[in-house]
Amino acid sequence: MDMLKPGDKAPSFELKDQNEKTVKLSDFEGRKLLLYFYPKADTPGCTAQASSVRDSMQELAGIGLSVIGISPDRPGEQKKFDNKYCLGFALLSDEDHAVAQAYGAWGPKPMYGKDTMGIIRSAFVIDESGRIIEAFYEVGPEETVPKAIDAVAAASR
Repeated sequence: MDMLKPGDKAPSFELKDQNEKTVKLSDFEGRKLLLYFYPKADTPGCTAQASSVRDSMQELAGIGLSVIGISPDRPGEQKKFDNKYCLGFALLSDEDHAVAQAYGAWGPKPMYGKDTMGIIRSAFVIDESGRIIEAFYEVGPEETVPKAIDAVAAASR
């Protein structure tokens, strides 16, 4: 698994969101983006992470940061997750985990005493020109927003 680092070009993508609308990285050209990967919609850690993002949307918008969440869930599952928790931001379906692999967010993880392949909870702050400002691998659900805010602040200095 190749991990991305600051200065790397963010891998492009084109995925369906919870409303079956195609979303591309290039749609965010000229804007900063918080892109985060989560293992499964409507599970405790993923719900805590998404709720933290939802509750911080005004603050994130205030620093010019758009948000996208990505998981292997189908668009219909993403829609249920969005509706249940009133998330209000794009949740993209990466069913074949190709985008997660491109970002280094797919790999071995321990589960029930065995290593399995899956999403490594990760977050990326991407600048207006599509470059990685900061990459956070194995980020805690409650750490995503504060780390993103700190990364934007550090990049502004």
